[in-house]
Amino acid sequence: MDAIEEREASPEVASQRREGMRLLARATLAELVGAWEAIADKPEVAPVRGPETGLVMVRGRIGGGGDPFNLGEATVSRATVRLSTGEIGHGQLLGTDKERARHAAIFDALFQSYAHRAAVETLHRQIAARIDAEDHRKAEETAATRVDFFTMVRGED
Repeated sequence: MDAIEEREASPEVASQRREGMRLLARATLAELVGAWEAIADKPEVAPVRGPETGLVMVRGRIGGGGDPFNLGEATVSRATVRLSTGEIGHGQLLGTDKERARHAAIFDALFQSYAHRAAVETLHRQIAARIDAEDHRKAEETAATRVDFFTMVRGED
C-alpha cells in the first residue's frame, strides 16, 4: 500500500476531508483565489474532469420520515483535478461557478498532501469562521424581528 492509499484508508482523515469539502463548497471565489496565491510552491494542476455544470435531482421527505419524492432540480458545478505530485481532488458546489469548483478541487487535492495540509486547514478555519459570523448575524437579524405572542386568560365567573 503506498502513502496515498494509506492516508485515504484512515477514517479520521476521510472524515476531515469530507468536512473540508463541505467548507470548500461554501467558500467564496475570493477566499479560494487568495489562498491559492498565498501558496509559494504551487504544484502543477491538470484537469481530469470539467469544470462542468449540470443538474441534479433534489429529493425530499414529508416530515423527514415519509416516502421520498422528487422536489426539483438544482444546478451544480463540479471539477476533478490531478496535482503533479499525484493527488486527485474533487470539487462540487451548488450554482454555476466553474472556477470556484475548480479551485475547490485543487484545495481538496492539496489537503491530501502533507506539504500543503497546514495551509488548507488554515483556509478551512477561515471559511468556517466566516460562515459562523454570517450565521450569527442572520440569527441576530431574525431575533430583532421576533414577535412574542401571549394569551390572556379570562377567569371563570
